[in-house]
Order: sequence, then structure tokens, then C-alpha cells
Amino acid sequence: MNLGFIGLAALMAAVTYPSRAVALLAPGIERLPGWALGYLRLVGPAVLAALAAVNALVVTGTDGRLSLHVGLEPGAVVVGVVIVAWRRNLFLGILAAVVVTAVARALGLSPLP
Repeated sequence: MNLGFIGLAALMAAVTYPSRAVALLAPGIERLPGWALGYLRLVGPAVLAALAAVNALVVTGTDGRLSLHVGLEPGAVVVGVVIVAWRRNLFLGILAAVVVTAVARALGLSPLP
């Protein structure tokens, strides 16, 4: 592990915390317009989806260049999204995607990119 990542994580937390803490720190947030509350409610899932997409589709080659990787991982993300939409449970969706990926890698169907 690179110790430089600790500083990066602290910087990221300092930058993103205010947007996540608005609901806790701002008095009267329930008086915000409906569109603003809808936006704030969707920030977390949007960030999670962006992280999942980047981690599932983008790989760094031996030459340091980024490239698109299409393998089992996007399929596992789709499985997770379908389960979240069906069961309305984010934990089950993430768990399903992790299990699909882990089983496929254990069986040798999807090596690490």
C-alpha cells in the first residue's frame, strides 16, 4: 500500500463530506424544494454507480495506458443493478455482484484484468 493514498483519502473526505453532511447540519432541510431533495437523495447512488462503472470497465495496461475492459465484471454490475431494482436493497445487489465475480474467478472463468 502506498502511504500517499492516505493523504488522498483525507483530501477526498474533506471535499465530499460537506455535500453529504448538508442533510444533518442544515436546519430546515425538509423545507427545500422537492427537486433539491430528490437531487440530494440520488447523490450517493450516482457516486456508487460511477465508481462501479470505472472499476469494472477501465484497466491500466503494462505500459500505463488506460483501456476499456469488457469481461465478466460489467455483467456482475448488471446483476447487481437488477437485484437492487427488483428488491430495493442495495446490500443484496452489491453482495450478488461480488458473489458472481468471486465464483467466476474461482472457477477460472474470469481472470483478473
